[in-house]
Amino acid sequence: MMIKLDQFLKFLGVAQTGGQAKHMIVDGAVQVNGESETRRGRKLFIGDKVTVGNQIFEVRDLDKDDEMIDS
Repeated sequence: MMIKLDQFLKFLGVAQTGGQAKHMIVDGAVQVNGESETRRGRKLFIGDKVTVGNQIFEVRDLDKDDEMIDS
């Protein structure tokens, strides 16, 4: 199972719209597994960690409602 980075940001509520998620990503405000990511279609899998500002979110079981953890 996977989810795209822009969809993940919208699901988290970090971005209110797909357009906002796109701008955050292309502006370099998002990291995946510790590396800057500028592709909004980047595929995320269970265990990937997404950093936005000082918050880290981990992709969890995509079949359940609790898809991520905020650490």
